[in-house]
Amino acid sequence: MAQLDIAQKLSILADAAKYDASCSSSGGKKRSSVGGKGIGSTSGGSGICHAYTPDGRCISLLKILLTNSCIFDCHYCINRRSSNVRRARFTAQEVVALTLDFYRRNYIEGLFLSSGIIHSPDYTMEQILEVARSLREDHDFRGYIHLKTIPDADPALVTRAGQHADRVSINVELPTRDGLHALAPEKSETRIENAMGFMQTAIADGADARRRYRYAPVFAPAGQSTQMIVGADTANDRDIVARAGRLYGQFELRRIYYSAFSPIPDASAALPPRRPPLMREHRLYQSDWLMRFYAFTPDEVGDAADPVTGMLPLDIDPKLAWALKFREQFPVDVNRAPKELLLRVPGLGPRAVQAIVQARRWRRLRLEDVGRLTVSLKKLRPFLITDDWRPISLTDRTDLRQLVAPQPQQLDLFAG
Repeated sequence: MAQLDIAQKLSILADAAKYDASCSSSGGKKRSSVGGKGIGSTSGGSGICHAYTPDGRCISLLKILLTNSCIFDCHYCINRRSSNVRRARFTAQEVVALTLDFYRRNYIEGLFLSSGIIHSPDYTMEQILEVARSLREDHDFRGYIHLKTIPDADPALVTRAGQHADRVSINVELPTRDGLHALAPEKSETRIENAMGFMQTAIADGADARRRYRYAPVFAPAGQSTQMIVGADTANDRDIVARAGRLYGQFELRRIYYSAFSPIPDASAALPPRRPPLMREHRLYQSDWLMRFYAFTPDEVGDAADPVTGMLPLDIDPKLAWALKFREQFPVDVNRAPKELLLRVPGLGPRAVQAIVQARRWRRLRLEDVGRLTVSLKKLRPFLITDDWRPISLTDRTDLRQLVAPQPQQLDLFAG
């Protein structure tokens, strides 16, 4: 490998890291360098990604790979062993120096570090661990750290890494066992899920120890996340939603990220020739939101998909698709319906529902009252009853989809 300077390595390894979508700081442990001790903070305010904290603040992270060399040959990965890409590798101390330098220049508030597998899983995990250890112990860095851990690495290494990280993650890669076997035969769904289970236990044990003993070491207080590639294999949206539901239930994940497959140079014949529509990725994020914040089960979200293809509609969001399919559930009386049913109304989000529940304690709500809590009443009108509004029976409307379907506009991930 030709000698590269730090700037060249950063250009290569920051670009290689862009394929990993799971870059988020939500739930990070609050640390402060007030008083002149320590470097960095999660409480204040090429290779930089933006993430959001629970209170809505946007923060910046240095997002890089330790190396884009890899001993594995996963078909969908641009950094696979057989890929003809320019390779680079940071030392652990180079990553430490870059992180501190970027922080001092006020470019970042934390680090997202992943890596290809070099030499062995244990060796790679040791290098990732050394970056986090040096930042925390040698430099008293108190910014956010998210580490991608290695499924086959020694659990003792993962435990030590998690004690320095705010969040840890392992990518499940593909939605189905068959897809993983076909496109990444060197990886194992069982080994990946066993590693996720280990981290779940370590997170719970660390939280319990901290409740009992103030100075007990805590493991990844911001939890764990994962990522699935969408469109590289034959899995449909119903398959993906079902797998996501199982992962949330089994491992108490904070987030699942969905990354639309992107064609790569010298691609394997096993891969599709083009990427799936980006709107498909967006609809999966909306489906994920329904499971996490709207009390939808995976089966209910799957019911919004086409019964033959298993794909979610691209022209309307999955919540509206579910409502159109189960019209007998509507209209809902905003002055009487329980919170769980109000969350099923297209166009009503958790904040609006909470406001409705609080407001109706004092007076009966009219359509204009609900309108103040939403962006538009167009989607709402057919699905709710207020003190001064009652729609005609939904089962009698053959044009309902055309009436409520939104016009093409800029994507809004958190639309109701």
